[in-house]
Amino acid sequence: MKTGIELIAIERFEQVTKHDRSIESDNDYNYNGQLAQMAEILLAIEHEEGIDPESFPDDWDKESCEKMISKTYKERLIIAGALIAAEIDRLQYQKS
Repeated sequence: MKTGIELIAIERFEQVTKHDRSIESDNDYNYNGQLAQMAEILLAIEHEEGIDPESFPDDWDKESCEKMISKTYKERLIIAGALIAAEIDRLQYQKS
């Protein structure tokens, strides 16, 4: 069985390779805390009902956001962890 950190690392790797994300693109398109905002949404919901699509991060694909929030609790935790890691990377990138 994989540990939580391993599952988060796998998810982050998929974000980078499968969805063409990078620290640079995260920095360019997530400048107002959108990565952390989506992680917060994923952590706060009990289920997808009642989530106002207007609460999704600006300029994010609503269909992708809806797909993320429809995942199981464990899957949402993993995605949220990877989004938090991406936000940390983005902040560190800005300092360099």
